[in-house]
Amino acid sequence: MPDFPTATAEPAVTSPTPLTYRDAGVDIDAGNEVVERIKPAIKRTLRPEVLGGGIGGFGGLFDLSGKYKEPVMVSGTDGVGTKLILAKQLGRHDTIGQDLVAMCVNDVLVQGAEPLFFLDYFATGKLDVATTVDVVGGIAKGCEIAGCALIGGETAEMPDMYPPGEYDLAGFTVGAVEKSRLIDGSKVREGDVLVGIASSGPHSNGYSLVRKILARAGNPFDLDVGGVKLADALMEPTRIYVKPVLELLARHDIHAMAHVTGGALVEKIIRVVPQPLGLAIDTSAWPLPPVFDWLQREGNVPREEMWRTFNCGIGFVLMVAPGDVAAIGADLDRLGLAHWQIGQVTAAGTGERLRIR
Repeated sequence: MPDFPTATAEPAVTSPTPLTYRDAGVDIDAGNEVVERIKPAIKRTLRPEVLGGGIGGFGGLFDLSGKYKEPVMVSGTDGVGTKLILAKQLGRHDTIGQDLVAMCVNDVLVQGAEPLFFLDYFATGKLDVATTVDVVGGIAKGCEIAGCALIGGETAEMPDMYPPGEYDLAGFTVGAVEKSRLIDGSKVREGDVLVGIASSGPHSNGYSLVRKILARAGNPFDLDVGGVKLADALMEPTRIYVKPVLELLARHDIHAMAHVTGGALVEKIIRVVPQPLGLAIDTSAWPLPPVFDWLQREGNVPREEMWRTFNCGIGFVLMVAPGDVAAIGADLDRLGLAHWQIGQVTAAGTGERLRIR
């Protein structure tokens, strides 16, 4: 009788555990909760030109018809740098969004543009609803202050891309100005006066150096600097200059403007001055605010390094004819903005274009 192979039982087939997007680290429900909670804040930013309710579509809609004859669109994008790290360290997430808006809208304002709408990008490893709502709430507040509509954004939850608790921000704005009122520096003349408008603090620049100084000093966040805690002085949101400067533009002939950000006084103001003109800036013309005084002393930061890293108390600069200074100064007083005559436009000749003393 022939031998036949003995039948063996087939191994049982097991189904793998079903996986969901949540198992992969992305919580759609949390994202939906964020959207619902931020809707009221976003609604407060909307302008009559926004079509379709301003949220929920695949793209934001903004109607320019009838507002401008020859509109020139001016766009800008920016972030807030490592001030985000300090916000996390202090557990303060409700003002960093205002910084984001300010960095973008103040930039497009330099060319005379009114910021019309804003979009944000928020990226994180794991979505924390409370933190996200705080951040976007700050963005909405910044848009309200600037008068621009928050018409879109992206909240991206990307596990393994960012460590737990970390997030990053980027902002985008579009403004418009009549072509005939575009400010491009062509009106700047020798003898024009530089009117510096006060900043609210370090704004959103130089924070890698700020954090280095803080760490070396032992993070004395409760230290009094000029009547406020150091933490409050450093987290004070970037001043938004849009509405007062637009009012000045409607009343006065301003030749050029500069938003003092990265590169500070050394690089930012000179870039709007056409060749062959130059600038002479007198740093004794305004007081160094206490927070900058502390940073300089505690970090033993050289004077030249201060001027190329921090705004040192000047956040926005106007270049105007000498005969217009008094009237512009009176309006700035009325608008509650501290200001100083910080220098003038010079004939650079063959020497340096920028002189700071």
